[in-house]
Amino acid sequence: MIAGLVYVFVFAMWLLILVGGGLMVVMVGPLSFGGSDGFDPILNSGIKIAIALLIIAAWIFILSKVKNWIFQKQLKS
Repeated sequence: MIAGLVYVFVFAMWLLILVGGGLMVVMVGPLSFGGSDGFDPILNSGIKIAIALLIIAAWIFILSKVKNWIFQKQLKS
């Protein structure tokens, strides 16, 4: 039974990696703040980095919840 749960965790991890990468490429990458007003490119990149870090933190939180669910299920059986 535990082997199946480990596969669930690995599948969830890869799914989050693919979805997160897709979000970065499709939504965050093309973002441009300030248009052609000469907005500082370093600040523009910093905002994109902050968005990426928030997505990473959310993915880590989700994976920790999946891991905890797996261990709770294992302890109950």
